[in-house]
Amino acid sequence: MIFLKRVYEKASKDDGTRILVDRLWPRGISKEEAKIDLWLKDIGPSNELREWFNHEDEKWSDFRKKYFKELETKKDLIEEIKKHKGTVTLVFGAKNVEHNNAVAIKEYLEIDG
Repeated sequence: MIFLKRVYEKASKDDGTRILVDRLWPRGISKEEAKIDLWLKDIGPSNELREWFNHEDEKWSDFRKKYFKELETKKDLIEEIKKHKGTVTLVFGAKNVEHNNAVAIKEYLEIDG
């Protein structure tokens, strides 16, 4: 089971394995507060894609397509997520909880199986 959670939300034992999927460490939160089990910074979107998207809702569809292409080249990192049994929570820093790279990764994992 894969869940999504902002890094600024309180960690819970129900989160299972907490994997940070952002390229940059979230601002204003310590490693102790974040309670991250694994940081897969290289699974985050490229700097170019991240800066272009800028969490603008109207770019979501295009971002998703472009990011899926990037994820195709990161199969080892996708497998790293898949190998965790039980509950996995993809942790992200974005304010936009509907349109961010963690949402895209979860969708990609659901499609990729």
